[in-house]
Amino acid sequence: MIRALLLLLALALPAAAQETIVSGLSQNRVSITADFDGSEILIYGAVKRDSPAPEGRMDVIVTVEGPPTPVTVRRKDRVAGIWINDAAVRVDSAPTFYAVATTGRLHDVLGATENIRHNITIDRLIRAIGISAEADGSDEFLRALVRVRRAEGSYPLLENRVQLTEGTLFRTDVALPANLTEGTYKVRMFVLRDGRVVATQERFIGVRKAGLERLIFNMSREQPLLYGLFALALAAVAGWAASAAFRFVRS
Repeated sequence: MIRALLLLLALALPAAAQETIVSGLSQNRVSITADFDGSEILIYGAVKRDSPAPEGRMDVIVTVEGPPTPVTVRRKDRVAGIWINDAAVRVDSAPTFYAVATTGRLHDVLGATENIRHNITIDRLIRAIGISAEADGSDEFLRALVRVRRAEGSYPLLENRVQLTEGTLFRTDVALPANLTEGTYKVRMFVLRDGRVVATQERFIGVRKAGLERLIFNMSREQPLLYGLFALALAAVAGWAASAAFRFVRS
């Protein structure tokens, strides 16, 4: 009897609004050519609902993640007056590029539990393994890696850079640097209510070398002997051209 009453009560209550993301990218392919100096990606979308929007603060987070690679982070210590590489930590998987764009301050927008569940911030995404015996712990090495790559522009934090209109439409621009690593870049979008993720979506951007750069890259991998001969010939031609130009200037 009690179970039947609970079922009737649940049916009588209004259903929670289901929110989904409909999104797009200004481009899903980036070609790296000789004069490539970076690219800007427009990421836009809308939140689709099957009923009126629920109460609570709404925010959007967008991340752009480049291909991961292993990296060794070293710490320099002063020994006998000389700075030397001492302890080191090997990071198994660190994105070559990682941007986080938000509608507000990151720590105000994202709850700690949701960050752990979805690995949104860079410190949650990166996992350190294989710590050497000299290392005291991985946290300081991960912070150092993030600090260095953020200074290089590889890990930008773009707070207040996602525009949210009427609680439905959102957009942001993410600049990809000139030193992009070839591969697949993953774009993740998160809709949050009071710090809790209620909808997610993923899209992908292909970054590939094009033109002569692609030809030389493929040759270096598939025909190393021919690539070596080509490199020697190119160096000889460059040396001859420089010598000829020098003689012309002196005469």
